[in-house]
Amino acid sequence: MVQRAEVVAREDLLQFLNAAFVSTGQAEFYHSASEQHLTMAFLHEYVCGNYRRVYARLLAAGINDFNAAEIVFRLLATGRQTPADFREEENALVRAAVRALPPPRFWKLARRLQRERINNRRTRALVRDYLADHPEPEFQAVKYRRKVAAAARHTHLRLPGELPEFLFTKLPHPFTTELFETYRQARYSRQAALRLPASVAAGFAAQHGIAVAERDARTAASLTDRERLRADARLTEAASPQLRAERLSPTEIAAYLLSLPEPTETQLGWLAASAAALLARSGPLPLPGPVAAVLDNSYSASGSRERRRHPLAVAWSVDAVLRAACTDYIALWTHPHPGPMPVAAGQTNLTERLLDALAAGARTVVVVSDGVENDPPGAFAAALAAVAKLCPQVRVIHLNPVFDPDLLAVRSLSPALPALGLRAAEELPLVLHFAAYAAATTTLAELKEHLAGATRRFLGGVDV
Repeated sequence: MVQRAEVVAREDLLQFLNAAFVSTGQAEFYHSASEQHLTMAFLHEYVCGNYRRVYARLLAAGINDFNAAEIVFRLLATGRQTPADFREEENALVRAAVRALPPPRFWKLARRLQRERINNRRTRALVRDYLADHPEPEFQAVKYRRKVAAAARHTHLRLPGELPEFLFTKLPHPFTTELFETYRQARYSRQAALRLPASVAAGFAAQHGIAVAERDARTAASLTDRERLRADARLTEAASPQLRAERLSPTEIAAYLLSLPEPTETQLGWLAASAAALLARSGPLPLPGPVAAVLDNSYSASGSRERRRHPLAVAWSVDAVLRAACTDYIALWTHPHPGPMPVAAGQTNLTERLLDALAAGARTVVVVSDGVENDPPGAFAAALAAVAKLCPQVRVIHLNPVFDPDLLAVRSLSPALPALGLRAAEELPLVLHFAAYAAATTTLAELKEHLAGATRRFLGGVDV
């Protein structure tokens, strides 16, 4: 009975961890955003209620920001259920996870805490410490003024310096803080508006009738790398800001390039530069060669209105990373394309490409697909069974960029091949490491030890 309980717990945790890697609560090709949210809410509630210690430690496992914020919210909302001997570690995990969140995600979380009337000591300390430890609290106050003011009011925060006057008044008097004063002047001055950071200047530019191209050109020096990517499509080549592709993720760049009718050679080179920078940070991938990638560019790879071409961008960026990582590599698209960019079209025929990979002598086959095989259905599983029998030295890995709420999991192509959720190519090293723990031979104790080790690293060597 105990053994069966351990098997169920292991499957529950692996299922949730896989979903937390890939699901962002947004609509996909086959499912709506409400379906995604409903299913993920159920999984979060179930795992939090039954495996709270492991649930908190998943914050250290590399899950995406959407699910990290959801875990933090649920831990704060159910603080009374925290075991006394785990409270210190849980608090440390929550603080570390919040520091790792992008600012927009944190302030969205703070707004949700206010809306749900969660205002316990941990919540107040979290908002207080976030602002106190942030290297640019004034910039946060300017960019997210309403959300910062709402969070400060909700948590009864005592703000230092000119922050209270900036957040809670109509700005009647000049400020000594330069950014605050520029913001105050920007309400009436066109020149002051263009001295603000680009993301803040956008609203004032519209108010003053400043053209988007002029605004982008004048604020180019303050653009973040993601803003440079968005501005690139609007500016001429002469005025376009210098993009530092190595600081962006391959999937972000791939998604941007797929939105262009005809990217230039320079723009196409960004993807390779980003992939090379990723490998320089992560080190070599644990993939014995020769390596072949079976890449799904069927019509469902076009994604949804919320996530346009996201599955296709993931497949293309994985191709770029594998091309940079492997000396003996071949890419096999389900629908080969003559141009430099893949196009989403047609049925999902993975079996022929698997056979092509074996014919090319691949020892490792990486499949990137949403797992909805329809040309014909079920053929891949039969082919995989034959491969396991005839070519036992061949390793097949299925990476799925789409969460299926109907299955409460990422869809697999065969019961013998667990699918691994992959939201973006920059998570490939992490997911390949996690693949060892997704194997059927892994025990619950080994999975918990893996999470304990990840927690120690996440908290800077603290014993857990």
